[in-house]
Amino acid sequence: MTRTLVFGGARSGKSAHAEKLARESGKEIVYIATAQAGDGEMATRIAHHRVQRPAEWATLEEALRLGDAILREARPGRLLLVDCLTLWLTNLMFSSGETYPDVGDIALPELFHSERAHLLYALAEIGDTACDLVLVSNEVGMGIVPYGAISRCFTDEAGRLNQAVAAVCDRAVFVAAGLPLYLKGAPC
Repeated sequence: MTRTLVFGGARSGKSAHAEKLARESGKEIVYIATAQAGDGEMATRIAHHRVQRPAEWATLEEALRLGDAILREARPGRLLLVDCLTLWLTNLMFSSGETYPDVGDIALPELFHSERAHLLYALAEIGDTACDLVLVSNEVGMGIVPYGAISRCFTDEAGRLNQAVAAVCDRAVFVAAGLPLYLKGAPC
């Protein structure tokens, strides 16, 4: 059982690398998609990803209860590919429908805290199975400090989540310009 975090910037090739790892595993693939089509542009992105995926991969769409989905789908002979953690984080941050202020403190919904904790529990718990796991995430903290309290909060929370996930994963792979750099663990 191997848990791998694949992360990088927008259009870095992180999803393509994660999908390559999945294909090369020789295991049954369950693709867990976290995106929600909130507008036409996002619906187009989702449709593009669906078309690119091999037909033999099972797809599960789970926008909020990611830890439960991982625990439910993990079994020997499988690889779970989660794409992506930062969209999932966004879903949780806006799960209550709240509009956040441009300045001031941000109070995130309780669901954000409970589901984040449950994901980390699930990642530790599946360590006892023979199921491989590849998680895709964005690295959003390498640029300028964003304008607006919710944008800064998102950047902070994404960074914290990536650190926590990398700590429990066996491998952490940073992807830039389509090139994987293994920060933790060896390439397979």
